Amino acid sequence: MLTGAAWLAVLAITVSAVLFGQGARAPSRPPRDVRAARKRRLGTALSISGPLAVVLLAVGAAALTDAWLVVAVVAFAAVGVVAVAGLILAPH
Repeated sequence: MLTGAAWLAVLAITVSAVLFGQGARAPSRPPRDVRAARKRRLGTALSISGPLAVVLLAVGAAALTDAWLVVAVVAFAAVGVVAVAGLILAPH
């Protein structure tokens, strides 16, 4: 029961992070240099696909280790970290 609730929480934060990441868009003005443009593209990609990649890796790790509850807690935190990293890299 607790494991199912933990994975539902992971699903909820993942859906929230993906929807939030889809709101990330390229800025209206061009970046100052190539490094800034690369950073923004990486941040946008991380915001959109990063949370899904974390969940897929977590499900694989949980299936291999059979530690579903522990992996769900780690996945919950990891999805949040990935979403924040994408926001920092692409703040627009």
